[in-house]
Amino acid sequence: DGKIYDAYVIYPKNHTSEANFVEYFVYQIMPDILENKCGYTLCIYGRDIYPGEDAASAIEKRMQKSRRLIILLTHQLVNSREDAYDQHIALYNALIQNDTKVILLEMETIGTYGKLQESLRFIIKQQGTIKWKEEHTVHPQSPNSRFWKQVRYHMPLTRRPS
Repeated sequence: DGKIYDAYVIYPKNHTSEANFVEYFVYQIMPDILENKCGYTLCIYGRDIYPGEDAASAIEKRMQKSRRLIILLTHQLVNSREDAYDQHIALYNALIQNDTKVILLEMETIGTYGKLQESLRFIIKQQGTIKWKEEHTVHPQSPNSRFWKQVRYHMPLTRRPS
């Protein structure tokens, strides 16, 4: 299908105390589970988009080469006034072009979705979110936890090397 990534990961990039866990999750836990243990290929901004690259076009190209978009929902992302460029592109691709499936990971209880942009609310209404619960932080590395099974259910089939 011409895609090189199974998923492009969108997460809040501001450095606040609650973002520390999100960054740890994005750079450590997700690659460990989804890449090392399940055989997926992720594209993570800051790891797979290089310094000096034109960020906007690099983001767009990487998303087009991804089968899924994983958006981490946090209070920071919900309350952020300046919307992330990658989130805009992702939602445009998912809703308007209808060519990429979105997986929403609710990293902390958002409560009411009223503050979310309409496109995100639409996706939540269509398919819901996968909720990260505090107890997952005890054994976050188990790919067989309910959380990771739900994530893998929404991911494309992996092609095992023969």
